[in-house]
Amino acid sequence: MAKDNKNNRGMTVEEAGRKGGEATARNHDREFYEEIGRKGGEATSKNHDREFYEEIGQKGGEARANQRDDDNDRDGKMSKAEAGRKGGEARARQRDND
Repeated sequence: MAKDNKNNRGMTVEEAGRKGGEATARNHDREFYEEIGRKGGEATSKNHDREFYEEIGQKGGEARANQRDDDNDRDGKMSKAEAGRKGGEARARQRDND
């Protein structure tokens, strides 16, 4: 947690971050956020390997499966954890082919 710096700097780190975020939101449109999101995704792709995508896919699938109590009621469909794992593997293969 950030230290309360009101007495010596005027505002806390949280307040400065909130104000900066609000100013950015006022000054930029949806396209700006889509562009910086794409740039972040490209940077992540360059900095991580196949195992990273497999791991986050697995974790995402497991988290989603844990949110639901009715996992036994799937009518023969694959589990959400399995779907997440397969999605992570597919993304990793796609990244390897790029």
